[in-house]
Amino acid sequence: MSSSDLPLSYDVQVPPDGRVEIQLPLPAGSHVRLYVLDANDPEIDDVLAASTSSTDFWDNPFDDEDWNHA
Repeated sequence: MSSSDLPLSYDVQVPPDGRVEIQLPLPAGSHVRLYVLDANDPEIDDVLAASTSSTDFWDNPFDDEDWNHA
């Protein structure tokens, strides 16, 4: 699995014992970082939208010229 295949996303329901297990398509011993978010939190949609939004607005030759001479 290459880094271009990441991040992975899993939607799971926490059982009564609070334990969640997942199988990852990564080699044993891989270092991973896990973030747990409550999918019922209304603010999560804003966070998700911000994390997946385009950064095309940064690709602006006029802005680049201004910042290059700042």
